[in-house]
Amino acid sequence: MGKTGGRGDFEWVYTDQPHTSRRREILAKYPQIKTLMGPDPQLKWVVSGMVLTQFFACYMVHTLPWKWIFFWAYAFGGCINHSLTLAIHDISHNVAFGNKLAKWNRWFAMWANLPIGVPYSAAFKKYHIDHHRYLGGDKLDVDIPTDMEGWFFSTPARKILWLFLQPLFYALRPLVVNPKPLSLLEVQNAAVQLMVDLIIYYLWGLKPIVYLIAGSILCMGLHPISGHFIAEHYMFLKGHETYSYYGPLNMITFNVGYHMEHHDFPSIPGSKLPQVKQIAAEYYDTLPQHTSWTRVLWDFVFDDSLGPYARIKREYKLVKQG
Repeated sequence: MGKTGGRGDFEWVYTDQPHTSRRREILAKYPQIKTLMGPDPQLKWVVSGMVLTQFFACYMVHTLPWKWIFFWAYAFGGCINHSLTLAIHDISHNVAFGNKLAKWNRWFAMWANLPIGVPYSAAFKKYHIDHHRYLGGDKLDVDIPTDMEGWFFSTPARKILWLFLQPLFYALRPLVVNPKPLSLLEVQNAAVQLMVDLIIYYLWGLKPIVYLIAGSILCMGLHPISGHFIAEHYMFLKGHETYSYYGPLNMITFNVGYHMEHHDFPSIPGSKLPQVKQIAAEYYDTLPQHTSWTRVLWDFVFDDSLGPYARIKREYKLVKQG
């Protein structure tokens, strides 16, 4: 499986995440950034176009040979589905309809979820707030790999396998690290998803279902777009836990590459994050950034200093509610 090397533990720190203080400092200097907060009126139309495109693709693929089902799942449909997961990420911050219509955002996320093939949006929302509030938090931020992942996936071959299996780890890790009660929204999400999957199966058979789910799994695994999973928070430089990427793949990923800006201002839609960087350029231009998600994946696999353990962790002392 290859030579074992690299880190033997996470990078433990005893300081707060940098985004809180930088947010305060930037807003004090550039209060106009507050005008960027709020819903993106175009998001619902862009997402709906993507969902309808995938439904049309279901019709187009239902007579294709199996080999072409998997080809188009990886080359086309999975790219749309991965992009939809990032739309769901944006929607989880209520930027489709605003905070006053929070429930509309939850239901719209379920609509965006439909081509992914499996229920995802409600559970993602439940855990994603912790990722922002407790970034790197031990037993709180489920974006952080487990000790087992860090210990086992430590060679190039094993890291490739880990990248391929990322959708599985993202699905199961919350149940191990920070289990939470099943919510009504998750039940509704599952019911809506199952109903639509059954309708597609009734209309066009099994192949479109495989096309959708295989695309989601393949393109959230070992795929150039999936480089953002590693690029965002893995410690490529000691002491730096969030990185941005300003390249062309932002055009199909709702600007998730602007990740430092997003963590500084999570209530600003992805479409407006480039304006944050433009206004407060001196805060971001000097910070480490990635130029290629494909290069990120390559370095992650073959650099001994990188792996699932290459994450900054911290303890948060939570006050229990009486």
